[in-house]
This record gives sequence, structure tokens and C-alpha cells, in this order.
Amino acid sequence: MQDFRDCLTHKLARVTIAEFLPGKFEEAQRLYQEAVDTYREGFCGAYLLREQGSDRGISVILWDDEAAMAAHETAVHQAILNQMAPLFASRPENREYEVVSEVVPSEVVAS
Repeated sequence: MQDFRDCLTHKLARVTIAEFLPGKFEEAQRLYQEAVDTYREGFCGAYLLREQGSDRGISVILWDDEAAMAAHETAVHQAILNQMAPLFASRPENREYEVVSEVVPSEVVAS
């Protein structure tokens, strides 16, 4: 049975909005994947969204909590971010959000 405190705990989403130099999105995407591949315990998923026909994107990375997110800010992770830094057209905007509602699709029942 789920403990009452679990109902009060929310996942955390780190959302980054960025624009890359022309033609650099694919390289940034490769580095993003390298960074995400280093995540383990407390990591709940990641999405990299790209505005069609542009070099602008949004990253959404989901964590169990702030401690899990902080634990993955390692030297390896920082080295990957340092490689990514020259690819940005301007400084990315980072924000953290509580996930207060999560809707997952229900299974499709075959008729």
C-alpha cells in the first residue's frame, strides 16, 4: 500500500529552452544523448524537443526528486555540457518544476 507521504512527493522536471547556432542542433542532440546516458538512479526520463525548421529546442528531464537531480551533476556531466556550450546561440534558460499531474495512456483493449 502506498504511504501517505508518497502522495505528497512530486517528481521534478528540469526544463531548458535553448537556441543553437545554425546547423549545430544535431551535434547538440548527440551530446545531449551522451549526457542522458550517464543518468541512473532517480532518473525518470528525458525528452528533447525541436521546433520544426529551426535550431531552437526544449529539453525536459524528469527526476524522482531534487537530490537525484543534483547527484547526476558530475564531472563527466559537466565535461559534456562544456562541449555543448559553444554550440548555443545564446545562454539557455533553465527552470525546475514540480510535476503535479501525470497522465499516462491507458491500455487499448482489443475488441
